[in-house]
Amino acid sequence: MDVTINSIVGRKSYKCDLLFRVIDIKNNDGVETAILYGEDYRLIADAPFNDLVIINPEERSKITKEFRSLEAQSFELFQQDINLLRQRQEYEATNGYSQEFNYFHVPGRVLHLDGDPSYLKKCIDLYEKIGVKVYGVHCYEKDMPFRIRALIEKYRPDILVITGHDSYSKAKGKKTDINAYRHSKYFVQTVIEARKVVPHLDQLIIFAGACQSHFESLIYAGANFASSPLRVNIHALDPVYIVAKISYTSFMEQVNVWDVLRNTLTGEKGLGGIETKGVLRTGMPYKPVIED
Repeated sequence: MDVTINSIVGRKSYKCDLLFRVIDIKNNDGVETAILYGEDYRLIADAPFNDLVIINPEERSKITKEFRSLEAQSFELFQQDINLLRQRQEYEATNGYSQEFNYFHVPGRVLHLDGDPSYLKKCIDLYEKIGVKVYGVHCYEKDMPFRIRALIEKYRPDILVITGHDSYSKAKGKKTDINAYRHSKYFVQTVIEARKVVPHLDQLIIFAGACQSHFESLIYAGANFASSPLRVNIHALDPVYIVAKISYTSFMEQVNVWDVLRNTLTGEKGLGGIETKGVLRTGMPYKPVIED
């Protein structure tokens, strides 16, 4: 079996339940081990070569098609929510449609830090499709705590996403032990550093975590939303749906946590949060300058 970097594989010990991309190969005393990134989930894992199966293009296409169908359904439901939000905002901005005001929206700025460049691109594409302004930065999880202060000062975001890949290892400790997680401690340190710059929970809204991340530590560190309450895997695009919902909610309103979670691909088992205000601001009148 010719497993190489970027091979798409499954793990026999898990009945090939998830697709992985090989991102690195280690050789320890003659035993070759692959470092794996989930293709659709923010999970990092390692596995010996004898546990890997290369997924052929036909099977991969079938699995990918099923996933894209789920993504499309989630996006459609999300779009319905956003359209309802926009209609309500228009109603309120025009005093119940009784006055014809020309109004405009000032949305929040999003800074998205991602440990995986391919996932970052997927997320940026979805942000643009939804209409959310975002600054995307690829940064390895271990480096995030040291870079976050400068990035916040540079981009001055209203919403910060700290994500990448993570996993829990039973062999390393109990689920309550943050050291039993691959990258949770780096996410926590990054949230702590971000809160040193902007302490207020409604002045900088933070989503943090990836697959199986230590949810409680992230929330206590200062995140508004995080993963993963039941230590399950989360989808690559889930942070975008959370951010977009906050972006389209007025700063005068609280974001209902359930409303944020219900149209994500993972739901409340993998995502959770605390009461948080939206960031959208409405202004008027809107009168574009017309040159003579």
